[in-house]
Amino acid sequence: MRMHGCGHHGRHGKGAMIAMMMGGWGRHRSGRGWGDGFGSGDWGGGERAPRGRSRMFGSGELRLVLLGLVGEAPRHGYELIKAIEELSGGNYAPSPGVVYPTLNLLTDEGLIAEQDGSGARKSFEITAAGRTELDTRIDEFKAIIERLTALAQDEERHSAPPLKRAMGNLFMAVRQRMASGGFDRETMHQVADILDEAARKIERL
Repeated sequence: MRMHGCGHHGRHGKGAMIAMMMGGWGRHRSGRGWGDGFGSGDWGGGERAPRGRSRMFGSGELRLVLLGLVGEAPRHGYELIKAIEELSGGNYAPSPGVVYPTLNLLTDEGLIAEQDGSGARKSFEITAAGRTELDTRIDEFKAIIERLTALAQDEERHSAPPLKRAMGNLFMAVRQRMASGGFDRETMHQVADILDEAARKIERL
């Protein structure tokens, strides 16, 4: 990887480089760059879009996922939404507008039932008929769960948490120094030399 323009300018341009870094970081934070989370934004009625996908579930797949999750343990609607979100590493969360009607459908079909004494939030448990259907489609259910967890793994590969942390530390160090009185000419050159050396080491990786 070649980082053009890093480490090859004269000392007269180093102050501009630091200023550009500060401004560029701010643009990234407000646009699409280091500061962004992935998979954010609204997608079809409150769902959060997984990166690179126009649709998370195919026809009938959300129904099967909800049935399978209720089969693992009784849950109410919000818990099911959070369970799917956690499986995907925060990349996808179905909206209540699709989850609750699907739960009503499963109830009408006799595949799940409301638990007695579940309080204000209705918890659902799987019925014998629901268990039979889930057992016959268990491989399909597992494949959908694997697809969700693959989103979490993909996010981990692309989000580079250690790199974001290091970039954040750099930004804060420069910002705090600027807030405490800024850089005199010599200190600015020293900071720029450190950044130049870091750029050269990254180039050699």
